[in-house]
Amino acid sequence: MRGSGTNSSKCEARSVLAVGIMLCVLLGVGGSDALAQAKQESAQRPSGVVEGVNPALLKPAQLREQAPETYDVKFTTTKGDFTLRVTRAWAPLGADRFYNLVKNGYYDGCSLFRVVPGFVVQFGISGNPTLNRAWMNARIQDDPVKKGNRRGTITFATGGPNTRTTQVFINLGDNSFLDSQGFSPFGEVTEGMDVVRKFYSGYGENTTSRQGEIYAQGNAFLAKNFPKLDSIQTAKIVEPAAPPAKH
Repeated sequence: MRGSGTNSSKCEARSVLAVGIMLCVLLGVGGSDALAQAKQESAQRPSGVVEGVNPALLKPAQLREQAPETYDVKFTTTKGDFTLRVTRAWAPLGADRFYNLVKNGYYDGCSLFRVVPGFVVQFGISGNPTLNRAWMNARIQDDPVKKGNRRGTITFATGGPNTRTTQVFINLGDNSFLDSQGFSPFGEVTEGMDVVRKFYSGYGENTTSRQGEIYAQGNAFLAKNFPKLDSIQTAKIVEPAAPPAKH
């Protein structure tokens, strides 16, 4: 894959595919026992105002604003800034969901918990377990795949048909094999791809099977077990840069 740098990295990414993409690789869920525990805790805890959390994020069903036809999102991270351009026509339902999540601050503080060179950077499990419980079952329908999973595109992770919630990944290489599996890109990196490639990747796939624990414990679990991970400080919708004036 482009961007992997070595043949061993290419083999590693291909071996991920060999064990099955749908088995906790690009899934929006993982660790069934821990997820079951998180769901049980969710049923036991009343909803309400949570310190440091935008109250709107506790009511996913109400966040259904239609996104603009195109919009930019600027991410400030522990490695620097990068910007995405979302094109609603590529995947309208995904673009709308991402717009509402970003607008209401969902991705602020999220760890970039899965980084595989030449393959993907994945994020979207909140550092706050309360938000994870709120969004765990807030699924949206699939979009037809209109744009390929080429390098730099962003796509929702999924646990099967019509299961997209909050997790997304940025393709670090040509992952066109994902197109036939229903992974539908909705935007692409327009600035700062060099930053995206710098995120700490030393844990490889070690975090992938621990997603249930990340959901249940949030950033506290990651700080204890995977302290070198990079994270998103803020993600904000910004006005696209104006084209240069003609003389």
